[in-house]
Amino acid sequence: MERKYISIWIVAITSGAFLVQMNAPITESFALISSQAAIHPWTLITHMFMHGGATHLLYNMFALALFGTILEVTIGWRKFLVIYFAGGLAAGFAALPFYSASIGASGAVFAVMGALAVLKPKMIVYVGWIPMPMAIAAIVWAFGDLVGMFAPSGIANAAHLGGLAFGLGYAFFLLKEFHEWGNKNKRHSSEEDWEDSYFDESEMRWY
Repeated sequence: MERKYISIWIVAITSGAFLVQMNAPITESFALISSQAAIHPWTLITHMFMHGGATHLLYNMFALALFGTILEVTIGWRKFLVIYFAGGLAAGFAALPFYSASIGASGAVFAVMGALAVLKPKMIVYVGWIPMPMAIAAIVWAFGDLVGMFAPSGIANAAHLGGLAFGLGYAFFLLKEFHEWGNKNKRHSSEEDWEDSYFDESEMRWY
């Protein structure tokens, strides 16, 4: 499978956007503002490149570099891009009813993590200092955001849940499509075909 590591490019572009943001008054123009989303629909995408501070950026980009590269290697860069940006859109739509304005890539990152919870459920990750399978971690993250919905903290918990839900749903779709492909056996197992099919045989042992 060809490895382009598009996720690292997104990290670089988002970090560059943050540098511009810190030196020019662009945040309001690119943030997702609920009252203006209908007339500025592009902000459903651009808000993913804006962040509220260096720590906000660091957490999101660290998670994207870590989980994004794993997902990209697993399903290919094209499917990764679909999950990342469509997940970010889902997060934006989920945020609209709850927040007057929102920025950040965390919804898109949660979509990536949700997809991995389905595709690599046994992969061990750390939540705090506690190791656990990716599938269990997704449940913990979802529970934390559900609780956060009732304890406002400046975090767009609804966006996290929207992104996570999209990642989970899309990954289940990929699994179903792959199993149907395997049953019909209509393609050859060339390197190019395996990229289109999302997984190799060793990956199938996870599910």
